This record gives sequence, structure tokens and C-alpha cells, in this order.
Amino acid sequence: METTIRPGLEGVVAASTRLSHVDGLAGELIIAGFALEELAQKASFEETIYLLWHDRLPTLPELERFRQELALRRALPQVTVDLLRAAASQQIPVMDALRMAAATLSLDSPVGDDAQTEAKTLVARFPTIVAAYWRLSQALEPIQPDPALGHAANYLYMLTSEQPNAAQVRGLESYLNTVSDHGFNVSTFAARVIISTSTDLTSAIVGAVGALKGPLHGGAPGPALDMVFEIGSADRAESYLRAKLERGERLMGFGHRIYKVRDPRAVVLAAAAAQMYHESGDLALYDLAQSVEEVALRLLEEYKPGRKLQTNVEFYTALLLHGLGMETDLFTPTFAIGRVAGWIAHCFEQQEANRIIRPQSVYHGAKGRRWEEYGSV
Repeated sequence: METTIRPGLEGVVAASTRLSHVDGLAGELIIAGFALEELAQKASFEETIYLLWHDRLPTLPELERFRQELALRRALPQVTVDLLRAAASQQIPVMDALRMAAATLSLDSPVGDDAQTEAKTLVARFPTIVAAYWRLSQALEPIQPDPALGHAANYLYMLTSEQPNAAQVRGLESYLNTVSDHGFNVSTFAARVIISTSTDLTSAIVGAVGALKGPLHGGAPGPALDMVFEIGSADRAESYLRAKLERGERLMGFGHRIYKVRDPRAVVLAAAAAQMYHESGDLALYDLAQSVEEVALRLLEEYKPGRKLQTNVEFYTALLLHGLGMETDLFTPTFAIGRVAGWIAHCFEQQEANRIIRPQSVYHGAKGRRWEEYGSV
């Protein structure tokens, strides 16, 4: 029988899902039935989590109960805090700290916790891990979570010890909603493969964090903003970008493997950033970024006609998270804080399918070797 090999599983459909639909040609992202533009700037992150896990929005009493359940699970086990202190003394990257700490989160859970309880613990504690480690790495003590604050607001509070304003909270919630799920990306597929073995949810999520850490998946939103800072003023954009293209360099924040039109996540995050920067009263950086984007798109069409290289999620992710006071090293961990909701939803879906994921391979190695030809005399 002839076998077709699809490197990277390109074009292989491995499952069906109700969680998200990505249409790269139309520039469309649907999350649990809602167009991204409809969901991202209206829902709280708790509502989006509930929607992904239950396939419907919560009632007001359900939402309040869900918020309380998450808030009560934010505090970390002491062993996790000790691990983060040790990691901070070695100045390891934040994503490595998140991966190691996530593996300890079940240590204070009763044996036999149901999957929903385990899921809430993971979602609740991801922001606490990132914020605690960030502060420890800056020689600061962690801030205890505030149960009176929502999920997004509490994360910002634990990073800075200051209460965020409404515009900052809305900006972060829009971001977390936007990145909560995106089809069968690498980390999501990794989580589904792991959970398909009937292992525990924490193991699957740790594996997903490891996959996201890879630069070919987690992305590099920081360099997109670095480019804007290096340009400095709108009148330098064309000469700077043209020189990069002449050298054959990539323009960070542009082009996507799936989207052949403008990434819908970039559209949503651009609007969220505009609102947040407007509320702050300082639009200088936002205006510069828009100018850079306009010139970049024009030059990309000039230098790479027909490639359809459009603005991707990295460009406005960097602008939005920078506006929230985050440094570049926090960008991918903050992405994980949003995506963990989708990872867990996919794990639930895979558990319902109750089928191990076990693709085949084609052997191309040697045959007919005999031990006496190679073994010790």
C-alpha cells in the first residue's frame, strides 16, 4: 500500500472541535461560536473560560460563583514558592520557571480531585506563578493575590502592587480573550496528545507549556516593538524598513503561516491598544506604531508581491502589553495565562473522544544487520 507522508502533519485533519475555527483566507477567527471581534472586547476572561469549558456563557450567579472559585485557588503551595525562589537565584527564563512550577500545582490537591477542580486550580495559579517569579527575579517579594479582584486585574496587581485602572483591565482582558484558543496549534495539539493517554490534566498542561516555549510557536512579540522603538519617528520608517528588506531581513510582526489577510487578532488588539492608550492620554507610541505598520505593509507588497504578508498578532500584542507596563520577557508567559483556558478545553474535548492519538511512521533505516558483524569480539 502506498503511504503518503505529511511532514509536520501538514494538511492532516486529526479531529473535529467546537472550540475555535480559523479561516486564514477570510481572516476569520471564531471562538466557541462567537466571532473574535464580538467576544474579545465584551467578555470578561472568566466568561470566556466558562464559555470554552461549557459551550455556553454563564448566568450571573454562575459567573459570580466561578469567579469566587478561581479566586480562592490563586495562592501557591509553599513548595512552589520555594522552587520559584531557587529558580530566581539562577535567573532562568520566565517560561522555564512557569513550566517547572506548573508541575508542582497538584501537590496540595486531594488525591482524586475531579478534572474541573484541577482545571480551575491551573487557570487560577498561572498568573500567580508568573507574577511571583517576575518579582522574585527583580529582587522583590511576591504580592499575595487579592480575592476581591477579577482574574486579569489581580494579575496586574500582583505584578506591580498597584491597583490597575479600568482601561488597563479591559485591555488585558481583551488580550487574554483573543489568545485563549486558536485551532490545533502546536501546544494545543501537544496537550491533546498527552491527555489522550488518560493521564492527568496537569501533565498535559505542563507539556503544552513546554511546546509554547519554543520560539517557532510562542513567537517573539518583543522584537516587533523593538523595531518600532528603533525607528523612533514616523519620518524614519520608510528608510529603516526599506534597508531591512534590502538586506533580506524579516519585518517582525508581519506575515503568518495561516492568515493570508490581516490577522483578525491584530485587528482586535489594535482596537484594544487604541482604547487603552487613549485613556492614558498618551497616543505617541500608538500613533508611531500605526505609521510603521502602514509603511511596512506598503513596502512588503513592493518587495514581496503576491506573498500577502499582513500584520500578525505579534505586532499589536507587543504594543498592548508594553502599554500595560510589561517587559518583553513577560509577553509569552502572559500569552500562556490566556491560552491555558483553551488548552484545558481541548483536553476536556479529547477526553470525551476517548481515543489515544497514535499516528504511524514510515521506516527508512537499515535492515538485515547481524549482531556478530558489529558486536564485541
